[in-house]
Amino acid sequence: MANSIDCPVDLIPVNENRVRLTALWVFLLVVTALLLNKFGHFVFAFLTVDFFLRAFKYGKISPLNILSGAVVKKLNIPNKPIDQAPKRFAAGIGFVLSLAVFVFIITGFSKTVIVLSIIFAAFAFLESFLAFCAGCRVYTLLVRLKLIRKQ
Repeated sequence: MANSIDCPVDLIPVNENRVRLTALWVFLLVVTALLLNKFGHFVFAFLTVDFFLRAFKYGKISPLNILSGAVVKKLNIPNKPIDQAPKRFAAGIGFVLSLAVFVFIITGFSKTVIVLSIIFAAFAFLESFLAFCAGCRVYTLLVRLKLIRKQ
């Protein structure tokens, strides 16, 4: 089907509520970095490391994942299983975006920083508030353009 969305699958469940809470932290950090642009390089350096950990199978030591897990446990938010693979792919996109923003901050491309940060915040907002995985749309596009193989 031309209109279907493809997502990577690995049949390993993660808690969607925890993932969405992590996306909320990302959204808040990116918006804060945009509003207080003095600290943007610290925020995006942190996000680069955190997304790296989550994208490359070190999610158990990701500070945002740990924080989200503690909040989920403290507030007794129920487990809502969802496949891990699309979330890891989205974390890879987050890694690339946060690294790009960090590099553009360091090199002084402020307009590019603003545009990429808005895209970043939008992706995090969509995941956190609407359970809309923009990563699956990017994955589908990359598969259709034959830039990556379907997993």
